[in-house]
Amino acid sequence: MILVIGEILVDIFPEYRRIGGAPFNFSYHLHRFGWPVKLVSRIGEDETGREILDLLRRHNFGADHVQVDAWHPTGRVLVHPDGSGNHEFEILPDVAYDHIDLPDCPEAITGNPPALIYFGTLVQRTSAAFGRLQNFLASRSPETRCLYDINLRPGCYNTEIVHNSLRQTDILKINAAEVTMVRDMLNSPLPEDRFIDWLMREYKIEMVSLTRGNGGSELITPYSRNKAAVPETGPVADSVGAGDAYAAVLAWGYLNDWTPERILTEASAFSARICQIQGAIPDDQAFYDSFIDRITGEKHA
Repeated sequence: MILVIGEILVDIFPEYRRIGGAPFNFSYHLHRFGWPVKLVSRIGEDETGREILDLLRRHNFGADHVQVDAWHPTGRVLVHPDGSGNHEFEILPDVAYDHIDLPDCPEAITGNPPALIYFGTLVQRTSAAFGRLQNFLASRSPETRCLYDINLRPGCYNTEIVHNSLRQTDILKINAAEVTMVRDMLNSPLPEDRFIDWLMREYKIEMVSLTRGNGGSELITPYSRNKAAVPETGPVADSVGAGDAYAAVLAWGYLNDWTPERILTEASAFSARICQIQGAIPDDQAFYDSFIDRITGEKHA
């Protein structure tokens, strides 16, 4: 079982809107791959919240732990394309996912200890939410691993959140810009490669997934440093959600004990395929089936 804690929201672009949020995208991909996933999130008792519940039900995605808040609206993010393929995110405050209720321990949700807990930074942006999540993570079983997809958004993080989250981390997913941000936060003079080595030792991190956009990605362990280029798959339609797709396959590979080289290859391939479609989550199960066929070597009927 994979347990995901975090935001589900609506991304509002200049010409359209769509349901998103890194934890939702991550869990949705794994669900469509056939993994057992539970998403703990919170939406408003509003039209957008009802739209989200409808989408989850249409795709047989369990919504038992998606809480409905009568007082706070569903999360919204205003997305501003910068003309170069990147985006700026204006994340609205005091929304439903800032008020997620959590039990005393993960087993209260999953029954048995989950194999993996995925979490990020945005869902901890208030002091109350930060305290709730940190206490929840600290209560996990020693056999449960944590994947921290750091996703630093302006105005939605601080040093305390990042430091304490790193203390709970077994697998860290981070991009090159965020490495610089964390290095500055922790007042380190070390260059990138040595800083990552220090980070792994200091916080006892098992694996770091470092993405560089068009520059490819790396997977770093205490014993190896592996690199992969971005696959040449054709024109990019939309890069929003590519990192969430990458993280989903990273989790798949980690839990299946793939080699670092295979994790890099498959995560890069799926992320590149997501970039070829409009939107972060495909509607067509055939999109996923073809990738499952690639992984398993079997063909879907």
